[in-house]
Amino acid sequence: MFVILVYDTLAERNPSVLKTCRQYLHWVQRSVFEGELSAAQYRSLTRELTAQIDIGYDSVRIYTTRVAEFIDKHTIGVSLAETGPVL
Repeated sequence: MFVILVYDTLAERNPSVLKTCRQYLHWVQRSVFEGELSAAQYRSLTRELTAQIDIGYDSVRIYTTRVAEFIDKHTIGVSLAETGPVL
């Protein structure tokens, strides 16, 4: 599945959330990530993020679609996207 993830967390939690997201997805803008995930990777990512955030304060939004080709993307300004493989 193709995933777009956006997060808004307390500043002190940002580094750990950023690190986790970078393990699974491509960083495309400040707190925005995208990429292909298997169902198992998706479950692992959401489990890790749920353990890291304060669910009463922080927010993680995840949009999914079957394939990236169904998403039209348009960037105004500087493209910050990393398109290489996720390590």
